[in-house]
Amino acid sequence: MKARLVIEVNRKPYPVEVDPNTPLLYVLRNNLQLNGPKYGCGLEQCGACMVLLDGKATPSCLLPVGTIKKQSIVTLEGLTQPNGSLSPVQRAFVEQQAAQCGYCLNGMVISATALLAENKQPDDIAIRQGMERVLCRCGTQSRIIRAIRQAAKEANP
Repeated sequence: MKARLVIEVNRKPYPVEVDPNTPLLYVLRNNLQLNGPKYGCGLEQCGACMVLLDGKATPSCLLPVGTIKKQSIVTLEGLTQPNGSLSPVQRAFVEQQAAQCGYCLNGMVISATALLAENKQPDDIAIRQGMERVLCRCGTQSRIIRAIRQAAKEANP
């Protein structure tokens, strides 16, 4: 049964008419055409579907959209600065060539953003722990760690 909901995504309210049990990921991709979050495992285990939910990296593939009340959702698209430039994390990932196939990239950037919001200067152990919810099979982990170090350094010199 469909319901009319209003969700805040990337600092804008969006009215949607969907079944409240529809996973947030489906609403983001199908209703709002936001393709940063990806469908990976569908079990909240790979991280491809991560979004920031009130600043916390959260899987969206099983999260019913009806459970989101006044929470703020930020997707990969919403990390871009108001002037159109990339966020420090996005820029560092580009400069460090931290993406290979790109499938995990959404989860990596979202998780790194949440990590740096909580820990301004994480050491390598904290970075590894902060990123462990995102599965990457391409072998770019060392570049991802370098990118997060670079973003931390730029954001907090």
